[in-house]
Amino acid sequence: IDTIRSCCFIFGLQTLSAHVDFFTSIGQMTDLLYTEKDLVTSLKDYIRAEENKLERVKRWADKLDSLSTSATQDPEGFLGHPVNAFKLMKRLNTEWGDLENLVLSDTTDGFISNLTIQRQHFPTDEDQTGAAKALLRLQDTYRLDANTISTGDLPGNTRVKHKSQMTVEDCYELAKIAYSEADYYHTELWMAQALKQLDQGEVSTLDKVTILDYLSYAIYQQGEIPRALELTKRLLELEHQRAKGNLKYFEFQLEKQRKDEREEPDITEEKKKKKKKSQTKSTFQLIPERKKYEMLCRGEGIKMTPRRQSRLFCRYYDNNHNPKYVLSPVKQQDEWDRPYIVRYIDIISDKEIETVKKLAKPRLRRATISNPITGVLETASYRISKSAWLTGYEHPVIEIINQRIEDLTGLEMDTAEELQVANYGVGGQYEPHFDFGRKDEPDAFKELGTGNRIATWLFYMSDVAAGGATVFPDVGAAVWPQKGTAVFWYNLFANGEGDYSTRHAACPVLVGNKWVSNKWIHERGQEWRRPCGLTENE
Repeated sequence: IDTIRSCCFIFGLQTLSAHVDFFTSIGQMTDLLYTEKDLVTSLKDYIRAEENKLERVKRWADKLDSLSTSATQDPEGFLGHPVNAFKLMKRLNTEWGDLENLVLSDTTDGFISNLTIQRQHFPTDEDQTGAAKALLRLQDTYRLDANTISTGDLPGNTRVKHKSQMTVEDCYELAKIAYSEADYYHTELWMAQALKQLDQGEVSTLDKVTILDYLSYAIYQQGEIPRALELTKRLLELEHQRAKGNLKYFEFQLEKQRKDEREEPDITEEKKKKKKKSQTKSTFQLIPERKKYEMLCRGEGIKMTPRRQSRLFCRYYDNNHNPKYVLSPVKQQDEWDRPYIVRYIDIISDKEIETVKKLAKPRLRRATISNPITGVLETASYRISKSAWLTGYEHPVIEIINQRIEDLTGLEMDTAEELQVANYGVGGQYEPHFDFGRKDEPDAFKELGTGNRIATWLFYMSDVAAGGATVFPDVGAAVWPQKGTAVFWYNLFANGEGDYSTRHAACPVLVGNKWVSNKWIHERGQEWRRPCGLTENE
């Protein structure tokens, strides 16, 4: 049975071998847990074999210890008994040789063989770096301090069963990855966290000297020479080899900095005024898109006026008496007015969701974007997810879902793209983008021959404990994942012009697992009208 299990397991891994970038899909990362579980089983088998071997050696040693102690008290008398003499010859000629073979016997073969086979399917350096960068991205987007992440006390964590804490080594490795990217800001944060946990008494193989060395350099690189100098003095107390040289260098740099400030006080003051003016302008006049995006992800979006809010409704919807929904209309609610975004409640069942996920999971591949210059599909650091495409003819459920979208929107599905299923990875996100092709991208969907993307339908196939909202930075809208619902909006106005207010993004998933599927509906073959709700001019 174990052999069959191992063969099936290895076959499963071979199926996975074509997949890369584990960190970009939580769904596929679950396979790694089973890989690790199998390795733990193999490791325990090895430990039991070693323990059995050591127990046999121990019993032999205890027996011989007692015998030799007694025999050496009266050697001649002991050997005067012929049986003792014979047994001594036998032990030294045969039994000690058997013991030697036992000690030299290798019980690692099974474990090493299993580990060697499975290592080729392990995550790579790219996966570890990707997961580390995801943690740093979550830290920035959701304004989390290093201690909050290290202790595992994340927002939304109360809805998740499993809580994990970071060790000194974990914090150090995260800082090292930031350091390798010349990201000295995060290097400082995580080296400081590692040092804090060491100072609090956490047992670690790392020493304070190593951490302080990185920390002082990261602080220096950010221009904070006085702080770097103080940490170097601490290093000097710990007898660090390079501390003396660093101390002299930082003292020299600090004196040079002070001299420049004394000689050019007016220029320095002018820089401060410009910086203050710039900050004021950024805060009160023009908020950059990135900042708006992160604010919305944290739930700090623009609040609607009471008048606008009063015009949003919930309703039972049958799309102008569609026969399928006259007796059983669907629940529809307005999410936003401009652009008009609606949500359909209980629009996809748990059973349908599981079918879609089951079909998609084996095909998940790193999500790509179209290079605006070359038109070539490529991966991007700002789109962290894996996706798969499902056609209507391969399973009845997909055909039913496609027909449901057509019935509720009144839009033709024959020219729509296939159902795209996406699973987001660690800190999974998709930064602000348009779904439609702009005027400067005339060939965006030329190969499809179906015109521009007229509308977007987005199913939420999982709840997300924290993060993962769909946000529209230009207008301040935020739509939060709710399993079994779908949101819908038009990307184009009735005249075919793109609605630039539909620029949207998928916020990083902070805690949980996010599954979505979407349908991009195209212009060709449509005689469309706006669904029940506001008009584009309101």
